[in-house]
Amino acid sequence: MDGEIDADELQSQLEDGAVRVVDIRSPGAFERGHIPESENVPFPSLVDEVEQFEGDDRIVTVCPHGKSSVQAARLIASYEGFDGDVVSLAPGLDGWEGPLERGAADEEPADAVTAEGDSDEGPAAPF
Repeated sequence: MDGEIDADELQSQLEDGAVRVVDIRSPGAFERGHIPESENVPFPSLVDEVEQFEGDDRIVTVCPHGKSSVQAARLIASYEGFDGDVVSLAPGLDGWEGPLERGAADEEPADAVTAEGDSDEGPAAPF
């Protein structure tokens, strides 16, 4: 893992189209608001889906507070088929001041908790 970046640096990389953003929150939290052009790979699924990052040059992992995304970045970096750069968004979504996209079915506030207990607090570590 190559470290962490701040929100301004991520915004710049998104404008250049030079980065793949991986949001590791639950699907429900992702639908309530995510960084444009990011994709959702929930933390518990990351171990089983890590091979999809093979061949990527630059990945930024994202979570609510920038804590779990560090673990996700380390996991991706440890995959033997990945030889690009992977970093975590240091402030997490809490520090992101750029635009957020929402899912089409989203009608709840961003801090809502669904009936299944699907909160925005971030994932538990899968290990």
